[in-house]
Amino acid sequence: MFDNDGTLWCEKPMPIQLDFILRRLFEMAEAKPELRDRQPWKAAHERDYGWLGALMAEHYAGDDSNVKILAAGILAAYEGISVEDFEAQSDEFLHSAQHPTLGRGYLQCSYKPMVELLAYLEANGFANYIASGGGRDFMRPISMEAYGVPRERVIGSASALAYEGDERGGTITHKAEADYLDDGPEKPIRIWSRTGRRPLIAAGNSNGDVPMLQFTKHDDKPSLRVLVLHDDGEREFDYTTGAEQALEQASKHNWTVVSIKNGLGNRLLILRRGGRVSARSRYARLALGLASSRVFIPPG
Repeated sequence: MFDNDGTLWCEKPMPIQLDFILRRLFEMAEAKPELRDRQPWKAAHERDYGWLGALMAEHYAGDDSNVKILAAGILAAYEGISVEDFEAQSDEFLHSAQHPTLGRGYLQCSYKPMVELLAYLEANGFANYIASGGGRDFMRPISMEAYGVPRERVIGSASALAYEGDERGGTITHKAEADYLDDGPEKPIRIWSRTGRRPLIAAGNSNGDVPMLQFTKHDDKPSLRVLVLHDDGEREFDYTTGAEQALEQASKHNWTVVSIKNGLGNRLLILRRGGRVSARSRYARLALGLASSRVFIPPG
């Protein structure tokens, strides 16, 4: 079970979906000037990234006052759009938009060792899922292409939907109300609702992933709980804001903390059942044959 933002792909200087949303809010403010004095349209129109950055910091600190304001704007932005049209817009954006500082397309902003890990697990009989605070219907169009994860294995935040029968076979549209935010305690609930089991492996990077990582615990079999640490300001970004509680829990419960600076390029040896040793590169301390195996990280 893998978080997406900050775990599978880059989430700075802002989550990728937020860029998608801000462009829509800007369009709305251009069309309706009266929106420009109201948040979040005001921040989008003025490109006030300070307000948005503070909002994210407040969210990770437990204050969702401005998150609710942003969420209301997001829900209004896509009210009435069909699920197919929303997916087409998401897909076009993700295949065309560029990351603002890394100089590459957004689909080239995934972490290669994590994608390799997903492929390795899939090849060894695991069913990989994404459980993200990001939008379920935003990720689905590219989950297979980017990660090899089928769209039906994407768990994420969602707006409420409505169905209306018509001559085209019926239409499902987005409503201006939330269904659920797949973050924090909601993550294990949604994981259980979708799969009916606890994960064997979970990877995240923020305080919002702590309940999912806690839920990945078994009394009768081994499990692996991974926290990605963003500490590489040269190649990516260096930050721990929003991960303070997660790092504390990782230290307390001996979770595996993976340093982007010092860990993602290291070689990993996997000692599999039967004593057979194989070497894998770039799996960032993250591969595990859970049937009855151990993970060995070479020093350095």
